[in-house]
Amino acid sequence: MHLTPAEQALLAGESGPAAQKSLQILATLGRIYGAERMIPVRSVQIAGVSYDNLGEAGLAWLAEMAAGGGRAQVFTTLNPAGMDVENYPALGISEAFAENQRCVLAAFEAMGVVTTCSCTPYLFGNLPHFGEHIAWAESSAVCFANSVLGARTNREGGPSALAAALTGRTPAYGYHLDENRRPGLHVQVTAPLTDTPDFGALGKVIGDLLQTRSVERVPYITGVHEDSLEHLKSFCASIATFGGVALFHMPGITPEADALGPPSEKITIGQRDLEAAKADLTSAEPDEVDFLSLGCPHLTLGEIERIARGLQGKQVTREFWITTSRPVKGMADRMGYTAIIEEAGAKFATDTCCVVAPIKGRFTALATDSAKACYYAYAKNGFKTRLLDFDELLAEAVR
Repeated sequence: MHLTPAEQALLAGESGPAAQKSLQILATLGRIYGAERMIPVRSVQIAGVSYDNLGEAGLAWLAEMAAGGGRAQVFTTLNPAGMDVENYPALGISEAFAENQRCVLAAFEAMGVVTTCSCTPYLFGNLPHFGEHIAWAESSAVCFANSVLGARTNREGGPSALAAALTGRTPAYGYHLDENRRPGLHVQVTAPLTDTPDFGALGKVIGDLLQTRSVERVPYITGVHEDSLEHLKSFCASIATFGGVALFHMPGITPEADALGPPSEKITIGQRDLEAAKADLTSAEPDEVDFLSLGCPHLTLGEIERIARGLQGKQVTREFWITTSRPVKGMADRMGYTAIIEEAGAKFATDTCCVVAPIKGRFTALATDSAKACYYAYAKNGFKTRLLDFDELLAEAVR
């Protein structure tokens, strides 16, 4: 791999041990994947923020990098933490966990990382433009950035994302290169898609298919005519979760699709496929649900308004988390949506979500509109699940 004089200086330790370690990580990664050079990145998003995932070893490593002079060279934000940093007692998070989580965030803050914790950084300022090279780690955000925005990133691990932040560089391989962004399978969708569970089910169907086929994991998807920010957000989360997909193309929707065109190999997905996927994601009976959550990925302001309209003048009957980023919640506060939702008894879980919070053993069954949340509720926490339309979930919450 060719390194510039500035990169060689980083590798020699001239900017301190943290930058040196970071360049070592990136150079090793580049050699593994055959990168010929490094490229500059304009923004970074780091996953592996929840203490529930990091543990003591992860916290010690972050502290070491901070003590070694690590300093973010580009705009860098974080994935959800394990708790709402302000409202954690109301969500049942222990003080012991909170103290460890605060130490994690303090280490990132010491390195100049913006400690806004969200899986939707594109909603509050970490918004790359078309063709821009970035280094993001959260799977749904990576898929959204590559596909919907047309930026260029691989799915970074926590250490490589931090390394990119501390150096402003990443190896030039994978989805940073034109040849790896071409589609490998044409997916024709014949079923109507109306709400987030439909897009989540579609992501599961395509993801499951790609897991069983020896083709490039860049699907070219036709037949999707109704889309929104919220629908695409849900789809990105699902197809990344079930298929490891970091990039897709949709003509008329994503910016690279029309120039590329569909590949020759084609499969068709219909209504029966979507219904089967939804059935797979529903294992709980209505009376078993003791936990409800919206916001995987984190909610937009429009979705929070929709919740406020649905809950106004009503009372929820079970634990109900509304998960979003702190900047979006700030807008909801000013619009009066937060007061309506909290008066109904629902709880904002800002900075965190039901996927990364330490909630194993606390609940029996989760109801959500998110296919991704269903996957992790079962795989990580052993919960049963019910996949419901957005408005159906609001009705369930007050039943």
